[in-house]
Amino acid sequence: VLDKLLLPENKDTLAKILTYHVVPGQVLAADVTDGDVATVEGQTVTLSTADGVTVNGAKVITADVMGSNGVIHVIDAVILPPDVDPAAL
Repeated sequence: VLDKLLLPENKDTLAKILTYHVVPGQVLAADVTDGDVATVEGQTVTLSTADGVTVNGAKVITADVMGSNGVIHVIDAVILPPDVDPAAL
């Protein structure tokens, strides 16, 4: 799948997937509340704190990694925007 996404004709799809993983601002794990939040891509992801922090069901496995331009939270899965068909990848 990654090889296909790296093809020039899939540049827009790859950018859509990557920006779907980014929310504006700096959000620490302790500040996360349940609900939907807008992504840089423009659609929303659903955050839950019921059993640790999850994003669209993907579990945050490493939280609060401080980067030079934001906070990184490592999740255990790739999340796809609703309008990206995984079968087409």
